[in-house]
Amino acid sequence: MTNPETAQESVAGDPLSAVADAMQQAASSVQEGATAARDAAEKALPSVGLFANRFLYTTCYAVSYGVVFPMALVAFSVPQNNPLVHGMIDGSRAARNKVDEILGGGGQPAGEESA
Repeated sequence: MTNPETAQESVAGDPLSAVADAMQQAASSVQEGATAARDAAEKALPSVGLFANRFLYTTCYAVSYGVVFPMALVAFSVPQNNPLVHGMIDGSRAARNKVDEILGGGGQPAGEESA
């Protein structure tokens, strides 16, 4: 910072010198502000990344729990020995076989027999 008396003397002596001093002071102030902003951004960036990661994890966990739990509850509440369950098992086996066929697997996985 400049002394007010020195600034008044330079204004009285040479107006261009006063403008140059003011410009120099403004430039150094901008440079200090840019450095402070960069430092603040470097400190804030890791915490933003942590927040985004935690938000994504929590969202995916809640959605998967909200989908899987009700489906498991319904699946376990249905009696095992009935046409509905047998149809679902046969349909899922046929779908897996078709996917294997499309992807080039060709055969059935070991331990599974066709109905």
